[in-house]
Amino acid sequence: MAVIDYTLHASSPLVLLACTVCVAVLAFRWYSSSSHGSIAHIRGPPVNNPILGNIRDFSYQENVGDLDFAYMKEYGTAWRLKSSLGKSVLMVADPKALQHIFHKSGYLYPKTTPSTVRSFLVTGKSILWAPDGNTHSRHRKIMNPAFSAPQLRSFLTLFRKSSSRLCQLWREEISPEGSIVLVNKWLARTTLDVIGEAAFDFDFGAMQDNQNELSVAYDNMFTDATLHTSPWNAIFEALWDYLPDGILKQVQHIPTREYARFKQTLRVFAKYSKRLIAQKSSDLVSDTHSKDVMSVLVRANAAEDAGRKLNDEEMVSQMAALTLAGHETTANTISWLLYELAKHPDFHEKMHAEIVAKRAEVVARGDEDFTMEDLESLEYMQAAIKETLRYHPIAFHLNRMASQDDVLPLAYPVVTTTGEKVTEIPVRKGQAIMPNLAAYNRIPEIWGADAHEWNPMRYIENRTDAQVRVGMYANLMTFSAGVRGCIGWRFSLIEMQAIISDLVENFRFALPKDRPEVLRVPAAVMAPMIKGRMEEGAKLPLHVTVY
Repeated sequence: MAVIDYTLHASSPLVLLACTVCVAVLAFRWYSSSSHGSIAHIRGPPVNNPILGNIRDFSYQENVGDLDFAYMKEYGTAWRLKSSLGKSVLMVADPKALQHIFHKSGYLYPKTTPSTVRSFLVTGKSILWAPDGNTHSRHRKIMNPAFSAPQLRSFLTLFRKSSSRLCQLWREEISPEGSIVLVNKWLARTTLDVIGEAAFDFDFGAMQDNQNELSVAYDNMFTDATLHTSPWNAIFEALWDYLPDGILKQVQHIPTREYARFKQTLRVFAKYSKRLIAQKSSDLVSDTHSKDVMSVLVRANAAEDAGRKLNDEEMVSQMAALTLAGHETTANTISWLLYELAKHPDFHEKMHAEIVAKRAEVVARGDEDFTMEDLESLEYMQAAIKETLRYHPIAFHLNRMASQDDVLPLAYPVVTTTGEKVTEIPVRKGQAIMPNLAAYNRIPEIWGADAHEWNPMRYIENRTDAQVRVGMYANLMTFSAGVRGCIGWRFSLIEMQAIISDLVENFRFALPKDRPEVLRVPAAVMAPMIKGRMEEGAKLPLHVTVY
């Protein structure tokens, strides 16, 4: 019997026709998005590479903000860039435009497809991934009970227990003359243990074991996967807008460093979370009092209508998102604060004296430790936290897209390519927009003439202008804002207050004698690295002595 060859060779007219149609569709969609947008009149830096554009330059700047602040100074609070394959992107730092995008418009400015895929790679189908308003609001409704103010304030004792354990471990290691401590590494392990107990009622044991499996998996994850990615990856990501969801879900299996590193970490985390969620679910009937985040989440999910519940994959992903956001960002922020105290010894001593005085009040009234009210009354510490969140925003850019034609208002007029001053920018459906959190946090008109200096006194002396309310905390954009603002911002603040007050009460921080240059590298989150030693990963060494 004859065998019929159904193979389509490269020369087959059908294959050629299919390829031609695909190329034509991609070319048309690229042309539509890049050539007739409404922001052609907005000024921006020149594009030296038409294929890669100039957005990728932000990933290669030595310090987060080197380009951001220079462009804002030259072009104002809104400017135009090109992404890979020539798509125009509007970079926005203006407070009125940010308020419009994040507050007034609700879900009308969703994440871009590349941003959604990246969130999926890091956390799975979590609230950070939620690609549309309906999905996000479903996730948020179930998660809200776990992040109410009273619920989070109840974690203070747990946070203080972890910070006390850290202080004890440091006392055992630090010599009488002081020792060099990699504060970011210790704080990452501390906050991982904190989120383990608060979120899971489970001790990861990261502080006691620097080779802890989960701690090792998260260590340098972002710098390994996202710092200085290849040109080919930038072009590949630019194509994600045109690929179907089924293909995008397979990106996680690509064996390059940009994707394999995230997959490895999620695989390690899933071993813990699946087991713990199953245990919490089985205990649901008998245990109605546990206050860890997972227990509250499981109870809220069980009480929800069937069509609104989180499925098993979403529940596991939720815990991955909380673990990542609850320890990585908080640890980095505290590390940057301690670094600034080391550079500003006068303010360091003011903070220390304030905490010691408050400790005397606590002892005098017969209490064992600080209450939330005590911590919130520490004026210098509160100012230092706000200023560090402003000056060192861990997430420095976001990615959004206009879901319909709209007009962005501006608080500060920008000059167009024709020399006209405009106070609003029309944007068309599909326009990519990058809210620039780092640049907004440095606008002199809002934060003062010394906006590019770390100076907590601006908050004590009330030298900030909050005419346009934007951020969720202290008018900062560091926690984002609006309906998609960080759900765990209060958790992070309480955790920071608990740990910082303990560390500054017990230790003095100074720069090492060799004064290594610490860079603020753009690795998805802003991480500290030593110039000339970047192969060593994220590091922030400080000379620490016991008071």
